[in-house]
Amino acid sequence: MAIKTANQASHQTFRYAGSELILAVVFLHGGPGGSTSIKNTVFFNPSVYRVILFDQRGCGQSLPLGEIRENTVQHLVTDIDALRKHLEIQRWHVFGASWGTTLSVLYAQTYPEAVVSVTLRGVSFFEALEKIDFNAAFHRTWLFRPELYAELTGHLTEEERKDIAGSYAKRFTCGDYAVEVAAMKVYDRWAGGMSKLIPKEDNGDDTMTEAEEKQMVAGIRIEWHYHAHNLWLKELQYLEPEKLEKIKNIPFAIVNGRYDLICPPFAAWSLHKALPNSKLFIIPDAGHSAAEPGTLNKLVDICDEFATLPI
Repeated sequence: MAIKTANQASHQTFRYAGSELILAVVFLHGGPGGSTSIKNTVFFNPSVYRVILFDQRGCGQSLPLGEIRENTVQHLVTDIDALRKHLEIQRWHVFGASWGTTLSVLYAQTYPEAVVSVTLRGVSFFEALEKIDFNAAFHRTWLFRPELYAELTGHLTEEERKDIAGSYAKRFTCGDYAVEVAAMKVYDRWAGGMSKLIPKEDNGDDTMTEAEEKQMVAGIRIEWHYHAHNLWLKELQYLEPEKLEKIKNIPFAIVNGRYDLICPPFAAWSLHKALPNSKLFIIPDAGHSAAEPGTLNKLVDICDEFATLPI
């Protein structure tokens, strides 16, 4: 696994809220199959937080790139705590984005003693709550982004359109690299178009550098490896009473865009109801992207507030 520690100066001890603290926060990226970048530190005051950016197995700078062997959600949860111990951090804040929200909740339920707070953006486990298969996300495209749906289905034969998710999964793993990459580019454009409330204007150019193409291929292969195994999660796993009991006293802040077509707010609302002490913020003018102003500003406010919590 690859890790990046941002804000190197914050390895020092800082005076904050009247105390000398080192505030560590681990950032868990989306996907499965995403990666981190320096942009992911924007939520955290650099004079307060030591930000640890964690590229999950096979992702980003982790090697081997795209590796799916010994790559399950249970492996990732164990990796997170191994990272904490490696960095000699006793307790830290946890920030999960999209798929990273799933990891954040699982990690907190597995290692509650290590968690100061949990911030979630775009809660991702609605499939586990209601057994919604991946075709449901494509159905939302048909309802809200019909032009994007036309492009998505236009890449498939009429027979393949009967099972869009299954057909793309087959194309992604057919063994013909050119066919795989062509399908992945269409899928990648779909994911990008669904992420923002107001997508940026499409110029039709999907040209990628060799490095960008490798990252895309690796990320999508990992993502569909996870979906092929139902994320290694059972239905309603997050809401089992004994698991909720473990995290009921951990401060949780949950942020979701009202018009998030990737991770609809139902899951965020369900988790909030299961954790009465959590705080839920539905951003009225946002989709899935963390870069949308309402979401970004709320996340910054939350991280500033959580910085005052006792370690």
